[in-house]
Amino acid sequence: MSMTAEEVIKLIQQGQNEYVAWLAPSAPLQTIAETLLAFANSHGGTLLLGLDTKGEVVGVDDTVEYIDKVLQASLMLSPQLIIPLPQLCKLHGKTIVVTQIPRGMPHVYSLEGRYLYRIAQENAPLSPRKLRHLMIERGELSFEMQTAPHAELDDIDWSKAAEYAKRLGALGDGDIQTILFKRGCLAKEGNALFPTNAGILLFGKDPQRFVQGSEITAVRFAGETMSDTFSRQDITGTLPEQIRKAETFLIDYLRKDVMLKDRMVREENYEYPLEAVRELVVNAVAHRAYHISGDGIRLYIFSNRLEINSPGGLPGPVTVNNIKDERFSRNPAIVQVLSDMGFIERLGYGVDRVIELMREHGLQAPSFEDRASGFKVVLYNTTTQQESTQLQTQPAIKQEEATLAFNGVYNGQEINPRQETALIHLHQVANQRITNREFQQLCPDVHAETIRRDLVDLVNKGILKKLGQKRGSYYVLAQPTTEIEENAE
Repeated sequence: MSMTAEEVIKLIQQGQNEYVAWLAPSAPLQTIAETLLAFANSHGGTLLLGLDTKGEVVGVDDTVEYIDKVLQASLMLSPQLIIPLPQLCKLHGKTIVVTQIPRGMPHVYSLEGRYLYRIAQENAPLSPRKLRHLMIERGELSFEMQTAPHAELDDIDWSKAAEYAKRLGALGDGDIQTILFKRGCLAKEGNALFPTNAGILLFGKDPQRFVQGSEITAVRFAGETMSDTFSRQDITGTLPEQIRKAETFLIDYLRKDVMLKDRMVREENYEYPLEAVRELVVNAVAHRAYHISGDGIRLYIFSNRLEINSPGGLPGPVTVNNIKDERFSRNPAIVQVLSDMGFIERLGYGVDRVIELMREHGLQAPSFEDRASGFKVVLYNTTTQQESTQLQTQPAIKQEEATLAFNGVYNGQEINPRQETALIHLHQVANQRITNREFQQLCPDVHAETIRRDLVDLVNKGILKKLGQKRGSYYVLAQPTTEIEENAE
């Protein structure tokens, strides 16, 4: 993409940094090649040729010669660096050469056996650890295909592997070990088979023992920021188990808008399309960087948004700008097995589907943020401007048809989404009381013991009163309905 003179001046004013460097016309070919190398192994950047060390524009004399010089430097790298054609920019009557190295280059590059990256204003050597991480990120090394250290065949849950092989049907012809070997879940070292990291993550008895940080931390906060009031679940197990547990967490902790329509027909809608959130969870599990052991996937639900943070930036050539169209996976073996199990579409990330589901529900489009430490997706539960306008122009509806929500707080006390459902039910004119069985009918996917604890908690908080004995017991609001209406508003 061509840069205007104003954009180039702005870069110069910001000074040299991780993304900007400049060199004098007399700079050796080796120095130009090193700078291109450092940008290519980092997050891209812009090289300005024709400035002195203080950032003063001195220009170049023979523009063709200097463009050729930059291209020659790029071809010195291994593999050869293919970049957009350098452009000329005239500043203060002098011409400089502007070279842009795009973000997300497809390879790890070297110069005479040296690997450099850009840090602050310097071109620095990549440490062995950073080099390994970069090679994994760009698909030149595969963490998932490496054997898990100290793992043996006994660390695989073969009953799960057998279920998977059975699911494959005709594709799964052969013994189970052969199937897992072909799928990259086992690897040979000498004449013996050992589990790979993918095999442990997908079928291991205790995956977190071998791949640290391979869990999901799911938290529901009461407000818009992190606070001491929250419900948390650390989700562990194999990747298929984590996906299922995360979906259960979402069902339990996403708020529901409850509407009673004509003939008292009850309709529920989650604050976010459940299919969209599930798709994002599957994507995070399938595509995260498992070689990063210091952090796991984080699923945070706030009162106004939902965030999913996944360790490792976007893989390969994928960027926030092309995420809907570009396809690249750092974990193709994991993606293949999850696809076989019906969790993920093999050919895409499902981002377009998420965007479309949010649009269909009148909600804002998701936001994406790619950082060095990880990738974050944010869903907002506020409607789009168009949807808000439509709602404002609609005629008023009857109270029994209105949607009511307490946003996780009732009379100053935190309540979970299930308890909110019960209180919304009691707030309707036709419902003066609720039984344990009726509460369970409102939340059919929740265990009976969880329902009982929710009711006990509401009684202990003084929100409900328990009346009756044993099987004849039921619950009523401890405060008049009029007070509730004021609080809800």
